[in-house]
Order: sequence, then C-alpha cells, then structure tokens
Amino acid sequence: MNVFDRIEKKYILDETKYNIITQEIKKHMQLDQYHKKQYTISSIYLDTDNFDMIRKSLEKTTYKEKVRLRSYDTPNINDDVFLEIKKKYMGLGNKRRIKIKLKEAYDFIEGKIQNKTQIGKELEYIIKKNNLKPKIFIAYDRLAFEQKKFRITLDYNIRYRTENINLENGSSGKLLDKNIYILEAKAQNAYPKWFIELLNKERIYPSSFSKYGNIYKKIKKERMI
Repeated sequence: MNVFDRIEKKYILDETKYNIITQEIKKHMQLDQYHKKQYTISSIYLDTDNFDMIRKSLEKTTYKEKVRLRSYDTPNINDDVFLEIKKKYMGLGNKRRIKIKLKEAYDFIEGKIQNKTQIGKELEYIIKKNNLKPKIFIAYDRLAFEQKKFRITLDYNIRYRTENINLENGSSGKLLDKNIYILEAKAQNAYPKWFIELLNKERIYPSSFSKYGNIYKKIKKERMI
C-alpha cells in the first residue's frame, strides 16, 4: 500500500521551453532512483457510462477524484500494477494505491475478488457505488527527477485509445498533441529557490491541465460521447 500527500502544480511547455527547462533541472537534480532514463506510464481510467467523474472534475470544483489502473511500461497479465485513487483538494494532491497483479486487478474491478486492505476496501466502495468501468487508456513518456522531498516529472507523447484498452496490449495510441509537454512539480513544503528563479526567468506559470480531461474533451468533440 502507498499513500502520497503533497502540493502539486503543473506547467505547460512547448518543445523549446522543455529543452531549456530539462537542461537546467539536470544541474540541480538526479533522475528518479527507480527510473534512470525515460520510461512509459500506462493507465486505464475508470468512469461511469456517462463519464460523470471526469465531467465533475472539469467543472473546476475544489475537490476532484479519479480512479485508475496504472503500470510502468507494458506489463504482462501476471505483473504487478497499481490500482489508485487520485484526489485533489485546494491544490493538495493525495494518492492512495494498492499493488496488485494485473489479472487480479481486472477481477477486482469486476467485483469477482476482494482486497481486504483499507485502501482496497475504499476502492471497492467507490467502484461499486459509482458503477465504474474501464473507459479510456492513456499512455505517455516521462522523465522524473528527485531532490530530497522535491520531485519534478516531465510528460510528453501523450496518447490514448478507447478500444483494446487492456494494459498488456502495449502503449500505442492516438497522439493528443505532439507539442505539449507537461511539467509537474511536487513537494511537501516550499519549492527550492533555484526552481522558482528558473520559472520566473523563463516566464513559465502554473496552469491547470488534466490528461484525462483533455482527452475526454477531444473524444467528446469527435464522437459526441
């Protein structure tokens, strides 16, 4: 089980700003201890048939909630993955997750098995109460950096699919926008001085961006879901 509480802010970059920022970050931070190079994150987002969870999130409410099944790179059916509840309230992010075999995760979502941990019970309640189902697959490539309790992630090549959405089917999909790079800064306290100065120098400001939300809006426009 894992629980994460931290302040999270996102910044939207283009390719030029991405290259500048990345080079500066490398002067101050080390690559994530578990991922010493670019890696891929794949997720299945659960929602109602009417996409009520993401629609509520897009209404800019102070409280947001998402449920997703996540893997790092492409898993096979017997690999460990993470089933997560992602919550955000007034800029404070909270992520609660359980590690589970991919096959068991599918069975859990369908209500065939239980997970007796506290987070497992919470997930079961939310899934059953809202009748959540796997709706959209989203993948992207990431560079992650760490410095004590400060973490920066840089996400790009955001892609998605609405068919064959199982995690074991690979990370291919339709590209959202090739020129969007998402920097997310995560800290339990204040950001380091050098990072604030870098943002000010490059005139980069916080911006709200939801990968799931933007993909939902694009699909809605194309297909009128």
